[in-house]
Amino acid sequence: MSDAATLKSLSDDHFGRWKHREALAESMIPVIGKLYRERNVVVAVYGRSLVNQSVIQILKHHRRVRMIAGDLSAVDTYPLLMAMQELDLGPCRIDIGKLAVQYREEAHGMSPLDFLRQQLAPSLGGQVETHPTDVVLYGFGRIGRMLARLIIEKAGGGEGLRIRAVVVRRTAEGDLQKRASLLRRDSVHGAFDGTIAVDEENDAIIANGNYIKVIYANAPEDIDYTRYGINNAILIDNTGKFKDQAGLGRHLKCPGIARVLLTAPAKGDIKNVVFGVNDADIGPEDLILSAASCTTNAITPVLKVIHDHFGIISGHVETVHSFTNDQNLIDNYHKSDRRGRSAVLNMVITETGAAKAVAKALPELAGKLTGNSIRVPTPNVSLAILNLALPREVSREEINEFMRDIALTSRYQRQIDYTNSSEVVSTDFIGSRAAGVFDAQATIVNGHHVTMYIWYDNEVGYSCQVVRIVEDIAGIRYQTYPA
Repeated sequence: MSDAATLKSLSDDHFGRWKHREALAESMIPVIGKLYRERNVVVAVYGRSLVNQSVIQILKHHRRVRMIAGDLSAVDTYPLLMAMQELDLGPCRIDIGKLAVQYREEAHGMSPLDFLRQQLAPSLGGQVETHPTDVVLYGFGRIGRMLARLIIEKAGGGEGLRIRAVVVRRTAEGDLQKRASLLRRDSVHGAFDGTIAVDEENDAIIANGNYIKVIYANAPEDIDYTRYGINNAILIDNTGKFKDQAGLGRHLKCPGIARVLLTAPAKGDIKNVVFGVNDADIGPEDLILSAASCTTNAITPVLKVIHDHFGIISGHVETVHSFTNDQNLIDNYHKSDRRGRSAVLNMVITETGAAKAVAKALPELAGKLTGNSIRVPTPNVSLAILNLALPREVSREEINEFMRDIALTSRYQRQIDYTNSSEVVSTDFIGSRAAGVFDAQATIVNGHHVTMYIWYDNEVGYSCQVVRIVEDIAGIRYQTYPA
């Protein structure tokens, strides 16, 4: 057993190192903020943005990398960040965590500033665009309000996406205040990170300086958006009411709207896009697009990387999904089977179109997957269980190591996250911004049969994927370092 002097020495050493890292993180915050606001430079650590993060969050993002990819701390990234502010950078996304590891291994005595000049050369002297893209939210429910939070958070210097209006039906007196309150407070995701005010006279919500006109209308055709100074806007329909070309096309007839994105699977020949998988298929002629479903977004990236590397013969997708507004709180009539039973008291077997929808983004898997869903009495975070038959035998270690590498170093790191804890449960993934999180501890392998578990925040993770599509069709594409 250690003596008291040894324990005190250890305590002082660990606390001293913590205070040092804490001080470094505090110094990093204004630099990260200035780079973002003035140059539109997003600083990240292994795929996780440090913009608008607290001291503790910055340290946790570093710690996450240490736990699954080797040693990394603010001590490593701080010198590079301080040097970065000396450069004349244009808009880009810089993973300072990966660059810090690269610097440690490859710099060979080079100064941080010289190293960055070499690594970031294509973005030096770049110009910051000042032409924001107007965004309209048609509907302001769970996904609509989450999209509002994300777009406001990403406003930066104002040159990217700008939420200009929300379209809803007027309910009763006090409608505006109630909608502002729902944006301000959320039982699942907590308080809005910032300030919210209401302009009653002009029917508007002001969130972190973003002036959002609340337009009351009963149908798309009722609105001329140009009356509110909105032009060439991307409209995000999150009502779920219109799902085909005819219905969604009604938005395009409104002055001021250029493109429409649906936050649900679309019917007909509308492209269902899973960002990171088939977003390259988006063309200028695609004025109406679908962001598919939360489950499709959670599983498709994983299925793609597994199929590309191992191959998939067949599979079944079972989703354990939190209840949604479509279900009843207590038993009542519902047009769909079983969904009329109380959502808060029952597990409810229901159908999911996610397995078939995967084929729209990954045609090579058409006819290979089946799927079903169980709605459970939780308000958020769902779990997809993938039972896959592969062409050859694999080991649990091989699957887990492959997925760890994908989550940390591949171009899918914003879609696929990774956890290797045997203690995580659903609430640990509230707020996760990945489309899905691979649970390495739950992987089961039996010969060439593999069972994989993918957690996903079916509100935040999905909304992040929607915003990525909107940024893409708005032309907001930045060079990423390292490539």
